[in-house]
Amino acid sequence: MLDSSLTLAVIGSGTMGEAILRGLLASGKLKPNQIVATDRRAQVVDHVRATHGVRATTSNVEACRDAGIVLLAVKPHEVSAVVDSDEMRKLLSGKVVISIAAGVRLNQLAGWLPGSAVIRAMPNTPCLIGEGMTVIARGAGVTDVQAGAALEIFRAVGRCIEMDDKLMDAVTSLNGSGPAFAYVFLEAMCDGAVRMGLRRDAAMEIAAQMFQGAARMVLQTGQHPAALKDQVTTPAGCTIAGLLAMEDGRIRSVIARAVEEAAVVAGKLGQS
Repeated sequence: MLDSSLTLAVIGSGTMGEAILRGLLASGKLKPNQIVATDRRAQVVDHVRATHGVRATTSNVEACRDAGIVLLAVKPHEVSAVVDSDEMRKLLSGKVVISIAAGVRLNQLAGWLPGSAVIRAMPNTPCLIGEGMTVIARGAGVTDVQAGAALEIFRAVGRCIEMDDKLMDAVTSLNGSGPAFAYVFLEAMCDGAVRMGLRRDAAMEIAAQMFQGAARMVLQTGQHPAALKDQVTTPAGCTIAGLLAMEDGRIRSVIARAVEEAAVVAGKLGQS
C-alpha cells in the first residue's frame, strides 16, 4: 500500500495524467491533499483543482518541492525541458521519478536526474475507465519498495507488471498502440455484421462485449488463446470457415507486422 504520508506530483494534467490522478482518488490509495498536479495551461489547472479537489499549479518547481514521488506525464520531447536543470536535479534528488513518456529511456532519465530513483512506465488509454494495462521498468538502484510504489500507483487504473527496459519499445507497441489495433479489428467485425443485416449499434455492442469477454477468458483461465479458440471451433462449423477466410488474408502476419512496425517507431520517440 502507498504511504499515507506520501505526496505525489503529477507533472502534466493531460489525458493520461488526469486519468491516473482520478484512478488514485477513486481507489482511495491517495487522498486529494496528497496530490499536486501541474499543467502549463491555466484553464487546465483550474479544471483539475475544481474537479478533483487536489492542489494544482502551473509551476513544476512548486509541485516537486514537497513531493516524494513525481510522475512525468508529458510528451516525449518535453521531458528534458522539465527535468534537465540544476534546480530540478536538486529538487528531485533522492526522490522517485516515474516517466510515462514513450521512447524516453532509463539511461536518459538517469543522465538528467543522476540523484533520483528513475522508473519508466507505459500505460494505455483504457486507464481512463480503470481497465488499463501498465508495464514499468526500474532504473539502477531502484529498490523493491520504490518499484512497489510505482506498481501500486498504476494498479489504481488497471493491471501493472514489471519488465526490463530493453523490452519497453515492444511494450509501447503492444500495450500503448495495441488498443488502436483492437479498435480496427472490432470495427471491421462490425462492418461484416452490418453487411449481413445487423444494425450498427447492435453490432457494436455485441462485438465490444465479445472482445471484453474473450479477453477476460484469457486472463481468468490462464489458457493459451489457441486452446480457447479450439473450444469454439467445431468440425465443419461456421467458426472454422471464418478462420480459414482470415488465414487467406494472412491475418496473423499482418497483425504481427503491425506490432513490429510500431515498435520500431516507438524506439525512435524521445530520441534527438
